Amino acid sequence: MSDYQQLATSYLDLWNETDPQRRGELIRAVCRDDVSYVDPLADVHGTQALADVVAAAQQQFPGWRFRQTGPVDGHHAQVRFTWDLGPDDASAPVGGFDVLVLDGDGRVRHVYGFLDRVPA
Repeated sequence: MSDYQQLATSYLDLWNETDPQRRGELIRAVCRDDVSYVDPLADVHGTQALADVVAAAQQQFPGWRFRQTGPVDGHHAQVRFTWDLGPDDASAPVGGFDVLVLDGDGRVRHVYGFLDRVPA
């Protein structure tokens, strides 16, 4: 498994973690303290703000999980991958891709999220 693949897996794990304390630990392990996260619905800075966005997504879509849907691509300090969000036993109504920008230590500095498919 490449470092980029492992990073994408760890990043999606933090989005799927429902225990707030464990989620915070995962965020701090993967991201810088001053991480920025921007998607069409959010623009936040810092690990606590990212944790709040994750918690809000879990509240909006209870029981749904993020799944990587394609290969992870990366070069230099950038990683991109596609994902779906939905219940485990059905097709996923939400999908998109994220670009992670890393610092010199391989930790996430910026996240740029794009939504390709959302429910009406």
